[in-house]
Amino acid sequence: MQPLNVLMVGTGEYTTGFVGGGASGSDKKVGVVGLTLFDLRRRGKVGKLGMVGVNGTKFPAIREHLHKNITLAYNNLDTSFQSYPADDAKDPESYKAAIDALSPGDAITIFTPDTTHYPIALYAIERGIHVMITKPAVKLLEHHVALLEAAEKRGVYVYIEHHKRFDPAYWDAKARAKNLGDFNYFYSYMSQPKSQLETFKAWAGVDSDISYYLNSHHVDICDSMVSQLGYVPVKVSASASKGVATGLGCNEATEDTISLLVHWEKKDDPSKRATGVYTASWTAPQRAGVHSNQYFHYLARDGEININQAKRGYEVAEDAAGQLMWYNPFYMRYAPDEDGNFNGQSGYGYVSFEKFVDGCRAVNAGELKPADLDAKGLPTLRNTIATTAILHAGRRSIDEGREIRIESKDGVWKLV
Repeated sequence: MQPLNVLMVGTGEYTTGFVGGGASGSDKKVGVVGLTLFDLRRRGKVGKLGMVGVNGTKFPAIREHLHKNITLAYNNLDTSFQSYPADDAKDPESYKAAIDALSPGDAITIFTPDTTHYPIALYAIERGIHVMITKPAVKLLEHHVALLEAAEKRGVYVYIEHHKRFDPAYWDAKARAKNLGDFNYFYSYMSQPKSQLETFKAWAGVDSDISYYLNSHHVDICDSMVSQLGYVPVKVSASASKGVATGLGCNEATEDTISLLVHWEKKDDPSKRATGVYTASWTAPQRAGVHSNQYFHYLARDGEININQAKRGYEVAEDAAGQLMWYNPFYMRYAPDEDGNFNGQSGYGYVSFEKFVDGCRAVNAGELKPADLDAKGLPTLRNTIATTAILHAGRRSIDEGREIRIESKDGVWKLV
């Protein structure tokens, strides 16, 4: 199979690790998207690489950052890429020229504010380009449906970057849940420290909320576990707390913590019902010791599963941090191998990207169709529609002060 040409849309923390003029202060100091794709190019799976943002004047500093923190750290790993717009230009629609420079069968990755996912993805899909979108896929259910229709018409692969599906513990839990009988109850919690709001201040409460940002992980995990048992979401009510983020200078609409209460029913037996509660916050303590506190409890007829992925039996005490820290090398393993090369191919963050690249290459080679990739249970656009429905319903529930119903009949989804 031929290497896949990829355009990275977005230049922020997750793509480059570059924030506010320097390396991010989070656990993504060298990013995820760029580093992974640079290594996949070294391995021959990726060909030409490009990157597009709004502000081209950032690119010289980004290149210097990548050279210092990736090239020099990983045995001269090639971090070159074609950039858009020019280094002396600013253009909020530069993604169009960058996508126009691609050929059908090439791919893009979208790691940009949530409200931009839909127009960027649609522009690429209509030109025969495969698309990876960071979670959430889109904010509105109708946009998810429209992208799905466009992708099926053009025969392209659209994949949502729900990397938690490839966390070894979560992957194992999904397999075990299949044998525990009917779904009964799910509770999840995920948070990040208040310091992250400095990175997110430009869009928090304006373009998106904490539920779209973090609840999207566990809503998707729960859906992947219970959809295999025949359960679908039928109604959502949501609640939000407020006051901390606004006190830190965020937009007055920014909520601190959002909880979703989701009612599930078994499609072939509506008398069998289950409850899911999903809570997310970006106002956890500054010295929480973890970048993401994350855990869930799953209860079924014949057993239960508890997973706590915040503290994985690996703690580090550093004078510079002034506290115990719990790191997560299972997500992105940044330590090099014995030859100095990047050694994180088994990290579930990396695995998620490789699954997308392999799927695109297989479609381009005629070995698979996008529908075949849907059938594998990967986080494709079709396999994540329930997650979008739940997140959108949760937002509407808060805004409208009422319970929102989800209808999904004969493959048609809508909120009422």
